[in-house]
Formats: sequence, structure tokens, C-alpha cells
Amino acid sequence: MLRIKPSFRLLLLLSFVLAATLLGATSLRALSTLERAAEQSRSLSDAAVRQTEAVERLDERTQLFERSLRQYLVLDDASFLARASQARDDAAATVGWLHAQAGGDDTLKAALLHWQTLAGDARDAMAHDVIHDRAAQFALLERVTQLRGLNAQIAQESRRELERRNDVLLDELDRERRTISVMIAVAIGIAVLIALALAGWLARPLAKIEAAIHRLGEGRLDAEIVIRRGPADLRRLGTQLDWLRQRLAELDAEKARFVSHVSHELKTPLASLREGVALLGDEVPGALNTGQREVVAILEHNVAALQRQIEDLLRYHAMQFSARTLARVRVDLAALIATTIAAQRLQWQALALSVQLDGAAPVYHGDTDRLGAVIGNLLSNAIRFSPRGGTIRFVLAHAAGTTTLDCIDQGPGVADADAERIFRPFVQGERQPGGARRGSGLGLSIVSEYLAAHGGRIALLPSAQGAHFRIELPDDETT
Repeated sequence: MLRIKPSFRLLLLLSFVLAATLLGATSLRALSTLERAAEQSRSLSDAAVRQTEAVERLDERTQLFERSLRQYLVLDDASFLARASQARDDAAATVGWLHAQAGGDDTLKAALLHWQTLAGDARDAMAHDVIHDRAAQFALLERVTQLRGLNAQIAQESRRELERRNDVLLDELDRERRTISVMIAVAIGIAVLIALALAGWLARPLAKIEAAIHRLGEGRLDAEIVIRRGPADLRRLGTQLDWLRQRLAELDAEKARFVSHVSHELKTPLASLREGVALLGDEVPGALNTGQREVVAILEHNVAALQRQIEDLLRYHAMQFSARTLARVRVDLAALIATTIAAQRLQWQALALSVQLDGAAPVYHGDTDRLGAVIGNLLSNAIRFSPRGGTIRFVLAHAAGTTTLDCIDQGPGVADADAERIFRPFVQGERQPGGARRGSGLGLSIVSEYLAAHGGRIALLPSAQGAHFRIELPDDETT
């Protein structure tokens, strides 16, 4: 059976298409409703104008009918009778049109039918000779008067009919508004559900990828990276990350073998050379003169310096490997600093130095050995550069999710030219303490490496006297 393996991009595209379809359908429904409402509003407005004109024309024709009829009855002029008949017929036609437009208004239809009945009675009466029949004249004029009264009722009922139509239109618009509101709410709800479902489906593989990258950054290369669920491209990314893990493990193994080979290849001849120089110094081959002893002393010094440099190089590479793996535990930094100060008591007491610790900070989640090495290197560096009787200060603080540790001494400080490169491996500053053996130039680089493994940093701050180093450690999310 063929299994479809959608990618993240395909799912994202389908989600956008579905959400756009839902919102587009709702928008089209709203647009259609708006157009229909506008058309109905225009039709209702036109009908209202025509109906108002018809009511006015009916009242005008009725008045002309009554006036011409009265003139005919007084003057006995056939032209007035013809004018009255024409006005009555026009009014009757208008009533017929109003009856056709009345719709379902029974009251208006009844008034219009009554008008037509009275107009028919008047027409029948006008067909007889009413000039010489006073009773017939009074009856005819009574019907005409009733027609005028019906005109007022027709006008009133016509207005009510228009108001009723307008109310019907408003009710329909309100129903459509509620329907569209429900459709919009449903569309938004479905879009949110799609987003939540997509986020939930992606959260697990993304969390695994994030954890895998974090492990790679910390140098933990033993755990296999496998993404079994999620989009196809995320699973492919997991496969690529596992390939990267294997390559990094191979590179680490190659580096370890290289360092081991270099250590063996260099230490063996160097040990032989040192032993030979020692034999010369002990005059085993024979007595040495003064010049020869000076040459042997130079050889001994340089061989010892070369051995120290090789050991420093090997130690630095070993430090780089160890810095990648952190054993994070809860660390009381103030107690760790105090322990480090006590461990180097003999060194700073020999120079009559004063070492102070001020401030406090919350418990930090970090590697005790690495942080201890950081503090130890800073302290030994400060002791080495401090003048006899000087003061070394550690200031511990915590603010805005970051723990800071300042180390301040009263030594010669760091030259401006060395400020940017002092944290590089094997770099020694121009200002060195008088009479002291030059260091390896690895202390501050080790500090920088260990802090970087914790996500922190070290910086050199301006100082009027001595060196001022500041360590910044961001709070770990598991603290």
C-alpha cells in the first residue's frame, strides 16, 4: 500500500490553501449579501418613489374629478363631465397599479378595492341624468367625498407597506449578518484548529531536533539521532544530523589519534634529548670546560621550555575535548570561589596579598570542575601579576537573568594592543611581572572555552589600575 509522506512545506501550503478557502468563501458570501442588499435597497427606494408619486397622483386626480364634477353639476357643461370622467379613469388606473404593488398588505388592498367600488358607483351615477335629480347629486357627491377620505387612508397604508418592506429587508440583512458571523467564527476556529494540529504534529520532531543539536554542541556524540514521526523533510533533517554526528565522532577520533601520535613522536625523542643533555651536564662522557657548561645550560633550558610547550599544547587540546561535555549540577558560586581562594592560600599569602569576595548570586546550574578551573585560572593569573601586599577582589552579582563575576587586581593591567587577543591560545601580554617565568598563554583561553561551553563569556573592562575581568553566565533554563 502506497503511503503518502507529506513534507512540511506541502502541509504548510495545504493549511494556507484551506484557511484561505474558508475565509474566501466567507468573504464571497458577505460580498454577495452586500450586493443583494444594495440591489434590494435600490429597488425598495425606487418602489417607494413610484408609490409616493402614485398616491400623490391619485389624490390630485380625485380632486380634479370632484372639482370637474361639481362644475358640471353647476354649469351643466358637457366638457366638465368629460374632464371629470377622464380624471376618474386616471385615478382608477392609479388605484389599479397600487393594488398590483400592494403585495401582502390586506388592509391596503381592502382600501383600494373600496375605492374602486365607490368609483364604480360614481361612474354608474354619472351615466344617468343627475342634473335635474337633487337626491342623485347629493348621493354622487357623497361618494366623491368618501373617495377623498379613502385617499388619506390609502396614503397612510401605503407608507405602512413601505415601512413593512423596509423592516423585512432589515431583518433579512440581520439574519445574513448573523450567518456570516457564524461562518467567520467557524472559519477562524477551523484555521486555529489546523494551526494547533500542525504545531502539535511538528512540536515533537522539532523538540528532538533541538535536543540533538544541543547534544552535538556539547560534544555528546554517542546518542543516535532518529526522527521517526513528522514531515518527511524533518525526518530527512534528522538523518542528516545523525550523519553529521557520525562525522564529528570520526573527526574527534582522528584528532585524538593525531594528538596521541604527536605526543608519542615528540616525547620519545625529546626524552632522549633531555637525558642526553642531563648526561652531558653530569659530565658522564668527560669533564666539561666553562664554555661547554654554558652550552649545556642553554640546551637544558631550551629542552625544558620545549617540553613545557609540548605539554601545554597537548593539555590545551585535551581541554578542548573535555569542554564539550558538561556535567551540570547545582553550583553555589560563592562557596566555589571561597574554596578556590582557600586552595591557593599558600600562593597569595607568600606575596602578602589580600583576596576578598563580595556579593552573592543564586545557585547556578553548571559544571563544578569547569567553573572551578575558570575561577582558579583567574585567581592564579591575578596572583602572578599582583604586586606584593596588593589586593585581589572577586565581586559576585546577579541581575536580569545573568550572573556576573568580576575579578579585579592591582597589577600592571593589560595593554590596549592586547585587549582583543588576550583570550586566544598561546597569546601572552606585553606587560609581564618582573622576574617571573613567562606563562604558557593558555590560562585565559581555557577560561574562555569553558565559559563558552556554559553559554557565557569573559570580557576585559577598562580599569584605572590593574586588570578587571568580568564573567557573564546566563541562567540555564533548567536552573
